[in-house]
Amino acid sequence: MSQSPAATLPPPLVLASASVYRRQMLERLQWSFEAIPADIDETPLENEEGEALARRLAREKAAVIAAFRSDALVLGCDQVAACDGRLLGKPGSAEKALEQLTFTAGKEIVFHSAMALQHGSRRRIECVPTRVRMKSLSSRELTRYIDSDEPFDCAGAMRSESLGITLTEYIRSDDPTALIGLPLIRLTAMLSEFGIDVLQASGSRST
Repeated sequence: MSQSPAATLPPPLVLASASVYRRQMLERLQWSFEAIPADIDETPLENEEGEALARRLAREKAAVIAAFRSDALVLGCDQVAACDGRLLGKPGSAEKALEQLTFTAGKEIVFHSAMALQHGSRRRIECVPTRVRMKSLSSRELTRYIDSDEPFDCAGAMRSESLGITLTEYIRSDDPTALIGLPLIRLTAMLSEFGIDVLQASGSRST
């Protein structure tokens, strides 16, 4: 006896994030999804390192939404930038952006992009690092960049998909989409582990 078409449908996908960047990235898979922000405390624990923080926050975001959307496949994400033992958050202002970029000038930043995929009680967590070497630039050059790109909602105050690319000496990662906050190569592998073929599931965009 053949299965009914409904039995083969994948569960609905929910992105546990308010990030415009992650929504745009996920839309590249051409699979309909819903975005529901997860409201959690993102304060680092004492002595918590970048990768551990990114993994924990991604897990907590997925768990918050999965608690009332047990029918859905929930994707929680977080990205933490670390440089010389310091965690770099979103600057929020031009002054803080200049301070961050001055601190990271000539240094390597590691961006830890974590994802937690949860369906019911089943959960898988992955983290993809991206290493970025920043150029040594003057305050005048950095200020010109900040005025142009306004990277106030970007960890490390650097918008790599825009003018921020000119601040870098190199960007190294196994997944070129990781730096923007959603590693799509790793995500498609995770979805496969949940029995989902993205090519079959795709076909309709989110609205």
